[in-house]
Amino acid sequence: MRSRLTSAVLRHFREVEEGEDRIVRIEIPVSDVNPFRWLSAQEDDYRMFWRGRHADEQVAMSGVARVLHGDARPDFNDLGKDVEAFLARPGADVRLFGGLRFDLDRIPEEEWFGFPAWQFALPRFELHELRGATTFCCNLVLPEDLALKDIILEQINDLVFPEDATWEALSVPHARTDHPGFEGWKSQVSWALDAFKRDVLKKVVLARRVDFSFSKAPEAVALFRVLQQATPSCFHFLFDAGDGVFLGATPERLFFRRGREVFSEAVAGTRPRGKTSDSDEAYRTSLLASEKDQREHAYVRDSIRNTLAEYCDDVKVDEVASEMKLAAGRHLVSRVSGTLRPGVTDFDLLEKLHPTPAVGGAPSEIALEAISSLEDFDRGWYAGPVGWVGRDSAEFAVALRCGVLKKDTLSLFSGAGLVAGSDPGDEWLEIEQKITDFTRILGLAVSDRA
Repeated sequence: MRSRLTSAVLRHFREVEEGEDRIVRIEIPVSDVNPFRWLSAQEDDYRMFWRGRHADEQVAMSGVARVLHGDARPDFNDLGKDVEAFLARPGADVRLFGGLRFDLDRIPEEEWFGFPAWQFALPRFELHELRGATTFCCNLVLPEDLALKDIILEQINDLVFPEDATWEALSVPHARTDHPGFEGWKSQVSWALDAFKRDVLKKVVLARRVDFSFSKAPEAVALFRVLQQATPSCFHFLFDAGDGVFLGATPERLFFRRGREVFSEAVAGTRPRGKTSDSDEAYRTSLLASEKDQREHAYVRDSIRNTLAEYCDDVKVDEVASEMKLAAGRHLVSRVSGTLRPGVTDFDLLEKLHPTPAVGGAPSEIALEAISSLEDFDRGWYAGPVGWVGRDSAEFAVALRCGVLKKDTLSLFSGAGLVAGSDPGDEWLEIEQKITDFTRILGLAVSDRA
């Protein structure tokens, strides 16, 4: 396989004409290559993984053929033009994968595990699975890659295709640190309740960070593999920045674009799954009937509706929230769709849709100021958009139910939407339920207090 790939790359280098801009995608069908084991074996600092909410397509990625990134808020209009110009090059239809910080105006703390403020990358190598068929891909950007010929050939030579598909069992962490602890959390919720009473805020989403320390650090891809198995019906993502690996399983779509059609959804309001069919149905009934949860959900739905109405025709909205059922929880969900007007780009949508009140609050500007003031950690890419953009389609999820693995510490992030009537203990438990996607695969119990 390696020799076939090398021959194909050399052939394209020989055929390129001076000054010709194009994107080449070399595709080689393969079999018996496990994407998780393959990704784990690669040593490049750029590693990524993406799996949509439907399980028939997933892609493991290593190295970069082209990367756009920045350490401050981008000009979304210019960024959109740059991405569109690159994707419009003749040749292969490819995708740029990446994401953005939750708060692009905040100075990152300790450069947030090595992640830039925003980044979108075309992978050099992809192991792509679609409906059971696996294809190994190499992307070339011509003529620029001519200058990198020797490096690319060396990268091909360094590719590893492991045959061993066994994995070590995940270790159990020996220590936990909460940011904030329960008393600090109560104080934050009390501040929010007072703001609601004074009509300063309608909703604010406050988050917690929980650090788990290990005697033996888990391997990032091994942890991610087990997480994916435990969380069906979610978007699964992994981004390696060299200093830390950001990984998660989120249920929440920000938007999906197919041609000029765009689809988004409001997700807010939470209950756990029950241990019996009767208790599970009771949680479902409680969620659908909850005035507080329906009110929290409505802020999100109205915000997405209003944003899409600025950029779309024929906006359609689920006026009654339904249930989104997950392996370890459930949410209220309302779907919103429309037809984009001419000239509207994916980056217009990213700039205006994010952050929704599902991760920020209402009014948005005041809620974001409260989050920055109250939370004692940097959210970084947590709760920001992650996904991909292509020529004729794009998809972004909201990076929730996620964490960063750095050496022997796994930092998990999760939040709760606070509105009038919220209770500190209940909201603490809601966050505990949200991080169970990770804690249960590590053999840990829910903490009702820290």
